[in-house]
Amino acid sequence: MDRLLEATARAERDHFWFRGFRRFVVPMLAEAVARRTDVRMLDCGCGTGNNLALLRGYGRAVGIDLTWTGLAFAHGRGERAVARASATTLPFADASFDVVTSFDVIYALEDVDESAALAEMFRVLGPGGHLVINVAAMDLLKGNHSVLAGEVRRYSRASLSGRLQAHGFEVRRITYTNATILPIVLGVRLLQRVAGHEESQDEITIPAAPINLALSGALALEAAVLRVVNMPFGSSLLALARKPG
Repeated sequence: MDRLLEATARAERDHFWFRGFRRFVVPMLAEAVARRTDVRMLDCGCGTGNNLALLRGYGRAVGIDLTWTGLAFAHGRGERAVARASATTLPFADASFDVVTSFDVIYALEDVDESAALAEMFRVLGPGGHLVINVAAMDLLKGNHSVLAGEVRRYSRASLSGRLQAHGFEVRRITYTNATILPIVLGVRLLQRVAGHEESQDEITIPAAPINLALSGALALEAAVLRVVNMPFGSSLLALARKPG
């Protein structure tokens, strides 16, 4: 996980995948806050803290992470509203937040811990609060990055919806993302499967500028389309869920 966070810190500002992710998540954040200005937000597994700046465009945001490496990067970029804690036992009172986010965290948790984390996210949300969650998708896409990220599972639309609903959430929207680059991802992952999976940072290293620009453009186009329709496939799943009340 430390190696993943170090690679993420180097790439997340400019890498096409992170650029695409931010474009995908913005409409769901906007829907979650519903034009309120006093929104309390929690990022569960904030990693390097980079996404806290994005969240602060919508409200007052704090983050927790279990790794000292992630927190050190967050402190290094000036973040102070962060703390070391586990998503499975959040150090906050019931109904403390209006929006909780979890970006590429629960897929690395064993089943019992994944269940505990979702229960905790539900608990700290106030009635009517929203969860915005991103996870890895499609078992066929397991690859070298899965080893680096400590991936326990990848999700389908049905499996993620089912787990959210089992913990009391109402699923408002769920869509695959990174559909436009899926052929590339699939080809790379199949080659890795033939060669044998091993830990690698290749996919989280910023590619040559023309390639990075082209893939960023493809994901920007996809993000525009996602404002109208959901994608039927992709390497990630993004969901907006609500706590009833």
